[in-house]
Amino acid sequence: MHVLVVDDHQELRALVAQALERDGHLVRQAADVEQARQALLAEPDVIVLDIGLPDGSGLSLCRELRRDGIQTPILILTAHNRVNERVEGLDAGADDFLGKPFAIAELRARVRAVGRRRERTSTVRVRLGDVELDFGRREALRAGQAVALTSREWTILETLAARGDRVVSKDTMMESIWGEATAGAVSSLEVLVARIRKKLGEEAVVTLRGEGYRLGGR
Repeated sequence: MHVLVVDDHQELRALVAQALERDGHLVRQAADVEQARQALLAEPDVIVLDIGLPDGSGLSLCRELRRDGIQTPILILTAHNRVNERVEGLDAGADDFLGKPFAIAELRARVRAVGRRRERTSTVRVRLGDVELDFGRREALRAGQAVALTSREWTILETLAARGDRVVSKDTMMESIWGEATAGAVSSLEVLVARIRKKLGEEAVVTLRGEGYRLGGR
């Protein structure tokens, strides 16, 4: 994969780049928002993005990319890991978070997880009541009106759609989307499911208590 690493700490950036290159990834580096914008012209597969940058906020850049329709998976690096900050990041369109300091092995695993290609739903269209989902184009309509979904919200819907009417356990969801089942992943999953329901309707994702989730309205 082609990975863009955006961080103003040169030593950390170089360490991350070296580790990802050992995994066979092509890595570009950027020290600030402006360099990141230039590097994005090469269309990376994954972006590793620090929040605090000398010429702006990583979250602001994340919002900008999503507003422009760029759905490249984004892994946010943050010195804080409070729930409200994770929610703010999800609202901005981030796919995953990693708090500093972090283990390089975990970062490598998370990059692999967010970089996994969409499953076989990439050419599928699904109707859920008055909701229509086009997974190939990543376009959602509700009662004929366009609905904006984040990259991570699409990934959740794709994971469920790939399994048809079958129930998908929370552990399976987290392993498939985040690469591991952790307390942080549980919290993020629940927040994202709630946001999907708010956007597409309560019945879009059905919870089966003690079992997991399935796509609703079918």
